[in-house]
Amino acid sequence: MAERRLQASRQRGVKAMTAAAGSAGQVAVTLLLSALLAPGSTYVLDDSDGLGREFDGIGALSGGGPNFGASLHILKVEIGGDGQTTDGTEPSHMHYALDENYFRGYEWWLMKEAKKRNPNITLVGLPWSFPGWLGKGFNWPYVNLQLTAYYVMTWIVGAKHYHDLDIDYIGIWNERAFDTDYIKLRRMLNYQGLQRVKIIASDNLWEPISASMLLDSELMKVIDVIGAHYPGTHTVKDARLTEKKLWSSEDFSTLNSDTGAGCWGRILNQNYVNGYMTSTIAWNLVASYYEQLPYGRCGLMTAQEPWSGHYVVEAPIWISAHTTQFTQPGWYYLKTVGHLEKGGSYVALTDGLGNLTIIIETMSHKHSTCIRPLLPYFNVSHQFATFVLKGSFSEIPELQVWYTKLGKRSKRYLFKQLDSLWLLDRGGSFTLELQEDELFTLTTLTTGNKGSYPLPPNSQPFPCVYEDNFNVDYPFFSEAPNFADQTGVFEYFMNIEDPGEHRFTLRQVLNQRPITWAADAFNTISIIGDYKWSNLTITCDVYIETSEKGGVFIAGRVNKGGILIRSARGVFFWIFANGSYRVTGDLAGWIIYTSGYADIKAKKWYTLTLTIKGGSSSGMLNGKLLWKNVSVNFPKNGWAAVGTHSFEFAQFDNFRVEATC
Repeated sequence: MAERRLQASRQRGVKAMTAAAGSAGQVAVTLLLSALLAPGSTYVLDDSDGLGREFDGIGALSGGGPNFGASLHILKVEIGGDGQTTDGTEPSHMHYALDENYFRGYEWWLMKEAKKRNPNITLVGLPWSFPGWLGKGFNWPYVNLQLTAYYVMTWIVGAKHYHDLDIDYIGIWNERAFDTDYIKLRRMLNYQGLQRVKIIASDNLWEPISASMLLDSELMKVIDVIGAHYPGTHTVKDARLTEKKLWSSEDFSTLNSDTGAGCWGRILNQNYVNGYMTSTIAWNLVASYYEQLPYGRCGLMTAQEPWSGHYVVEAPIWISAHTTQFTQPGWYYLKTVGHLEKGGSYVALTDGLGNLTIIIETMSHKHSTCIRPLLPYFNVSHQFATFVLKGSFSEIPELQVWYTKLGKRSKRYLFKQLDSLWLLDRGGSFTLELQEDELFTLTTLTTGNKGSYPLPPNSQPFPCVYEDNFNVDYPFFSEAPNFADQTGVFEYFMNIEDPGEHRFTLRQVLNQRPITWAADAFNTISIIGDYKWSNLTITCDVYIETSEKGGVFIAGRVNKGGILIRSARGVFFWIFANGSYRVTGDLAGWIIYTSGYADIKAKKWYTLTLTIKGGSSSGMLNGKLLWKNVSVNFPKNGWAAVGTHSFEFAQFDNFRVEATC
């Protein structure tokens, strides 16, 4: 038997050396020959002295199928709270105290799709904002602890009841203050039979939550995971002293270029090597929002053209696969992990059943800088690294090899399978020649697969002429396609008492300001279209529901969104229930171009038309010119938009934009 294995080893060596076609083939040769070429450092991988921490998985805002692409282990979703949370608002399942609807937004669909692809995916929920009624007039979710805990609990129960989704972990309040008495209300979960749901705290910094836990035994007992955001691969002493699981519960947020891929590859290894973090979760998986919003293309992949169907499977997807396809939650890190002598790092994990996965990265400082925090300078250089397998791994006969090289297109490889490495006649050791910006996975698992996918449709700009009458009997999603709510929530609405033209509309449904996470505007607004639009005509039927104080607008050349929405400039055409109209150069209404009075009142439909051409603009009410020749020199381009003067009910119908493209 041993003789046959030795013969196979020699045959594989000849095969690898003769298959060297191109750079990746040369890498395969290097795996076998580098030990003969130069001395290098030696790294021992051994389980004789026990194992390290349990691995909890790699995650993001979506899940992938096993052994195909990203193959994520964790899906973390926002518990929509009606407020702006970076690039838009997500609707709450309870806009008002007596309101419950578990079909709003896209997160329910997202979780179900993730479960279809990976039934074992871990589901995590975390609030960013909260509906305003919970604050009882204050911008604070802890006014009534029991009420807020009940609100979150209903989301968990609703996920199971309406979608058969079991939530595994729940967070407190994203990157904001925590209340220890609120966290201790986990007993409410227990009373509802939700003992299996674990708590992560505090999705901010390592402190003060870690110190608070060390000083409070009850708090220590109810928290299962300490989650920190953008930890820079390091933890603090107090966090380690708790002996709790440590997660980088939000990380990455970096443009998905090769530098972003290098960032992701480096932190996936070094979050454990430096900080003992057993899970890293990327914000975000799919960049599916207008690119000019904050953090454009900061997803592991890009799909920001629903009108064309175009998408790009970016390099960070394949960086993820180096870990996710060859590990599972419940595996354990080895204690013998660390840094390479000339830069880079290595980790190794095992399932305890004989399988071993080794991930080695040599990401340079220049090509692995994340958006945050500041990355101290380090150097990575050409090196030889010898790995020696000991303990239960000493008899492993063969390792599969997967390889990524970031950088110049001519030398770039993403998740390429190389010839396997045969170890029987090598004493359980092998040597690699390592260059900058490389990633190797060596594993006993043979299930790795760089899945193929259809060629995506060609990229196309947003249509120059776009219209939507919102006539949808049973909408699959609560929001209209392509509209991106930036403050407020705009949903499909059916006017039961109106059998005519406006039976189906788009309605702004918030009547009070939410408990905010970001700097939401004081007006509601939903943007749409191509940020490059300059000359355009927008027409929309509008319906003010609030007497006397109500107001609505249509707008063009809107230049900001997301967490910057409050300072958005553009051309805004407002009408008000008190019979006035106004044209402003900003959402806040400080820059007034012109104003006047017209026959306008609440609870009546009007058609507004806004035309912007060059440095001039004009507006019509019900097809008649209301104002003209208003000078608009800034901004030069931006999105179209609709919205309301305050958090008030209002409706929109027969939206149409015609832009010069």
